[in-house]
Amino acid sequence: MPLSLPREMMPRRPLKENATMHYKTIIMELIDDQPELAVRLRGSRQMLATVETYATELKTIHEARIAHLSQSKPDSAPSQITAEALELAIEEIRDLLPSASTTDEAEGPSLDAAMTFLRRHSQPE
Repeated sequence: MPLSLPREMMPRRPLKENATMHYKTIIMELIDDQPELAVRLRGSRQMLATVETYATELKTIHEARIAHLSQSKPDSAPSQITAEALELAIEEIRDLLPSASTTDEAEGPSLDAAMTFLRRHSQPE
């Protein structure tokens, strides 16, 4: 019989790791909303790299939106600002995700183009 520890004694994930996991979960859900894209990423073994790249970008955008909203709405509750900023960041990331039906460059960005864009924009300046 396995030994079980009381919940209070169980190791906890560091807060930063936990927050990063939430961004990854959001990105996975956005990708899973496009089953063809999800299949294509898994088939090309790009899912993990794509999720990590977009999650990093989502976090960066979210933090920037929090800073902007905190200045433009100083009387708003921090939890309201955080939630609104996340909604805005998700919409922006959703627009960056390539469409699964995109097969022609004229129709929209390819996955490679989107990844290149994200890498350029997530580099520290």
